[in-house]
Amino acid sequence: MTPESDDRASGTPAANPHARTRTSDGVTVVEAAGEIDLATAGLLAEHLDAATASGRPDVLVDLRRVEFFDCSGLRVLCRAESRARRRDGRLRVVTDGPRLHRLLRASGLWRRFTPLLELPGMPAFPESPDRR
Repeated sequence: MTPESDDRASGTPAANPHARTRTSDGVTVVEAAGEIDLATAGLLAEHLDAATASGRPDVLVDLRRVEFFDCSGLRVLCRAESRARRRDGRLRVVTDGPRLHRLLRASGLWRRFTPLLELPGMPAFPESPDRR
């Protein structure tokens, strides 16, 4: 059995070109990549729904590889953060991108999602050929 199939068996969606998930020391990291818009936000939502589905979720959403992010992505983040809070958990956003910082400020969501600049004390995802 491969690590990917172990994740799917545990309820983690399969990686796709726009989102993938891993867990380390009780923290779930959902990495988004590419363009997150109306057409792709559902692919990110699958991973965030699974990450916030049980217990006291501690979720980091890594947006550093995102090239475009619109209100569809914000809606998915808001829904996942609300779900995490209802379960006495938390959802944090990681991004060093000035465009995403401006979007969070302009939308009034900066205080809700004050971004971290890097993953706190966690190794990066291993690079895969389809993500370069």
